[in-house]
Parts: sequence; structure tokens; C-alpha cells
Amino acid sequence: MQKLDLNDFLDTIDYALIGIHSPLESYRLAYFLNKELQLLLSRQKADLDFGNNTQYEIFEWVDAHKFATWHLVSNSCQVEVITTENDNSLFGSQDQRTTETYHLIPEYKTVNYFLKISDDAITDDQVQELTKKIQSIPNVVAAYSVNPSELKSKNNLIFY
Repeated sequence: MQKLDLNDFLDTIDYALIGIHSPLESYRLAYFLNKELQLLLSRQKADLDFGNNTQYEIFEWVDAHKFATWHLVSNSCQVEVITTENDNSLFGSQDQRTTETYHLIPEYKTVNYFLKISDDAITDDQVQELTKKIQSIPNVVAAYSVNPSELKSKNNLIFY
């Protein structure tokens, strides 16, 4: 009798992931992706929030005809941190403001955005074609396929 293991079902990856290097603002990149790939990405009302004061911009489009969901998510988030130093001086304590940068996928710190395509039927050839189209967008420096199974922080890509 065959024994079923829960881990056999948890590690299945049913999405493609494309890393995008671009200095464009997220709304401009979403516009160009919509135009070039014939998508309808729109900004979500709530950003991705993991509860540690980090919020990542996210755009989504649900393609009902192809049963696919597309997400454009920012890989970096900047948080302003205020630290109070009490140096026992005449002027008392002073607040210091610093900006810390957090990454959704720390293994790819140089990637600005990830395009996640949740589609069981997407092939490697289709992903390569998409990356070529994305690279043709002005101000996109690079775009390439990322293997999600090799990521240590792939759980950060599970949303909604």
C-alpha cells in the first residue's frame, strides 16, 4: 500500500517568475507591461504587508479566460527608522532618522520587480517569449526567468 506524504503536495510550484531590473516607478512599469503584453494589471488597494512595517507595492490581473493570475510586485521596501540617542548632553536626547531597505526576495537584491504568473499550463518557451517582450520595454535593463524552487524565501511569494 502506498503511503502519502503531505510534503509531496506542499512543494509543487504552479507559477512562473520573471525578475525585472528597471529604474521605472511601479505604476509606469505596470503601464508598459499592460501595453506590451496586453495585460490589465491594476494596483491593489492594500500593499503586501508581512507585519514588520514592510509594505511592497503589488499589481494584479486575473485572466478569467485563461485561468491565470498575474502579479507585479516590488522587490524592495524602504522603511524610515527613528532611533533616540540619549547622550546626557545639554540638549538632551536627539532623534536620528535612518532609512532601511528590505527585500521581498533577499537572494535577488538587485531585482527591482518580480512578475509572478500563476498558470498551470505556462511553458518555458512562453516564459522566454514574455521575457523578450519585457526586455523590449524602454528603461527595462534586464528581464530573466527565475526558478522559484531554488529560492530560500519562496514563501514570500505566497499571497492572496
